Amino acid sequence: MRRACLLLALSLAPSAQAAPLQPLSDAALASVRGGDGVSFDLSGFSMNGDVRITYTPQPGRSAWIGNLAAARSDNAVAFSDPYRLDIGSGPAGLADTVSFAFPANVDGEQRWQFAYDWGVDADGIVRDGGSVVLTDVVYRGGGLQFSTPRLEDGVAFGLALNMQVGEMAWRPNGRAATGGGLALQGIRLGAVDAEGNFTGAPWAIADVAAQPAVVNALADEAGAHLHVGIGWPDGKYGSGNAPAGGLQIDKVTFTNPGGTTTDLGSSRIGAIQIQYLDVKFRP
Repeated sequence: MRRACLLLALSLAPSAQAAPLQPLSDAALASVRGGDGVSFDLSGFSMNGDVRITYTPQPGRSAWIGNLAAARSDNAVAFSDPYRLDIGSGPAGLADTVSFAFPANVDGEQRWQFAYDWGVDADGIVRDGGSVVLTDVVYRGGGLQFSTPRLEDGVAFGLALNMQVGEMAWRPNGRAATGGGLALQGIRLGAVDAEGNFTGAPWAIADVAAQPAVVNALADEAGAHLHVGIGWPDGKYGSGNAPAGGLQIDKVTFTNPGGTTTDLGSSRIGAIQIQYLDVKFRP
């Protein structure tokens, strides 16, 4: 599959043998064929702002996240391991698919830092939930797929993850607070073999052909509500079995407001298979 490359920075090196630029003829231009996607790098990317995203299923009832922050470390060599965005044909009889592939990131040099605040406003009770902070998030391959649902409205999607997280912390007193909160350290999520050992490959939690997921809005007698689901495995486009993934957490700690930390130990789920999922967020 051919791809066009989107360069976010250019470097020019003088050379005695460099030929001068020359215009292309109409014939040369006519022979150029565009690819079906782009490759791009996010070295040194960072963002900060007070944007707020609010979900309101009913007037007077809402949940929000805001004050988003994200930053990523640089690659050792720029553009050596890019993200890829492609548009391609789906399997026979299915709609085209948009694929967003994460870098292979074999050495784990690309590390993300994320933070956001959250809260709820329901039945006259306004609650600021504090902050969620993720440090040293490493994605190794995997990515996202988007397509058209086969039977209903909304967006069909696929998701494959092979990731590690240095720490995921819930801080009720704000992201800078050191006292109070729950932290999960040394998180790992990815595909596993029959013995429950990590294979180093992404876990295909959903796939737009073999086991599509969907996000949409459904309405019933209680009103409209957000719906997220993962369908049954489809043997026509895959093995008919849901892929297995594993989850490992090296350390769970709780810190009280006075600063005393309690070690709650570690956790491991050797194999997870999602055969079917149906979640409705009701008002």
